[in-house]
Amino acid sequence: MSKTDTNPHNFAESVTALKGKNMIAVVSGRRSSGKTWFSITLAQALGIFKQKVLLFDGDCGLNNVKIQLGLDMANDLNAVMSGEKSLNQVVFDYDKGHFAITAGNPGASGLATLSVGRLQILGDDLNILAQNYDKTILDLRSGLSNPSKVLAGMSQYAIIICTDEPQSVTDNYGLIKLLSSRYPKTSLSVVINQVNDINAGLRTYSMLNKACEEFLKISVPLLGVIRQDTRVRDSIRNCSTIINRYPQSEAALDVISIAKRILGNE
Repeated sequence: MSKTDTNPHNFAESVTALKGKNMIAVVSGRRSSGKTWFSITLAQALGIFKQKVLLFDGDCGLNNVKIQLGLDMANDLNAVMSGEKSLNQVVFDYDKGHFAITAGNPGASGLATLSVGRLQILGDDLNILAQNYDKTILDLRSGLSNPSKVLAGMSQYAIIICTDEPQSVTDNYGLIKLLSSRYPKTSLSVVINQVNDINAGLRTYSMLNKACEEFLKISVPLLGVIRQDTRVRDSIRNCSTIINRYPQSEAALDVISIAKRILGNE
């Protein structure tokens, strides 16, 4: 491998040519945004509209997907990263949600320790695996880690999850700035999560998008607003999806509307 190949920035720019068809990266500039909960709920919501969905847990160190759903999987991404298994051998069918999952073990170092070359191999394998599904959702680590940037750049779409906290708006502006400049072919959109009502979400989005328009000269479309809902925490506590436990809850209906909007925009 040449010196150019080992440069994370050069590699990150080159992956735009490997744009993952129907791959949706879910990212956030800040933790505690509800990113993983949203990824799980979106996977199930897309299934309601007859989509075959794979959920890839790209934050292997925390593995919130497994924790939130209370899963005990025999094979996981750690076996892929150690070379023991191929990616298609660690796909777990989550029958209760009617979607498939790949995840790692909580506490493992995960993607953060992979070299650029290993990330490229994993990204290529994921791109191939994604062709077996209508949608592949990548729940990626919050912040600006290299694996998150690279895998988001390989995706056809990236959804930015933002809350109404000022620091969340600031951090997600920085994430949008990076993704829009480095991966111009990736379509960006915003979801405002955990707000008291729709109007509060619209105000937060307006603040974020105004900064993007003024300083980045771009407008990032709003995909939807998700209202604060106490039944979210109750569902997680009971290792259930909110669509299964509270299908008529505000948060569940908000995500279902987002799934419908994603399919309608295609």
